[in-house]
Amino acid sequence: MSPILTRLAEYLAGEFDNKAQALAEPAWYLHLRVWNRPLPRSVFAEGYGFFIEQISVASGAAPYRQRILHLTQRDETLWGQYYGLKDPLAFQGSSTAPERLIDLTPQDLIPLPTCGLSVDFDPGTLKYSARLPAGTLCCITYQGQASYISLGFDLGPQSPTADHSIALSVYDRGVDPATGKTTWGPQMGPFCLLKHQTYPLS
Repeated sequence: MSPILTRLAEYLAGEFDNKAQALAEPAWYLHLRVWNRPLPRSVFAEGYGFFIEQISVASGAAPYRQRILHLTQRDETLWGQYYGLKDPLAFQGSSTAPERLIDLTPQDLIPLPTCGLSVDFDPGTLKYSARLPAGTLCCITYQGQASYISLGFDLGPQSPTADHSIALSVYDRGVDPATGKTTWGPQMGPFCLLKHQTYPLS
């Protein structure tokens, strides 16, 4: 694995939340907790895989939005490919019970060919920026209905001298492709989350 790819995976692996942002602007931002749990090496032959889910802390509801992210590198190009799960409920809560992910196999995944992100790295700030190809949206079909999502995140230390303090800005939002209007997700800028626990890579 290249050092740049491994650094990206190390930054991503962990538990994040946006408590400070939610307290400062409660009208605009839910208090979210997001887990990025490294997957066993058996799921992907190369790169790094993650099981991701989140909760709305105040709601007390179960974790939701289960998904898989596979990070790879081709030559100098970093890529993040998302996958769905055929049975998300079967793995609900696995972010805090990672032993359940041992049973996850490639056959449990749903390919999402339009949901891949190109990832840029800035060696000056040590930050990564992941975006969909220009002019595209991630398309997910659920129960016969197509949903369109604008995906993206920024990830890295809050400052070049504070490599231990990792911030994750998430730009994911639902989009009406006919109007371009946001149907869910943040409307006043990204969710800004800080890492509070680091997970070792598999």
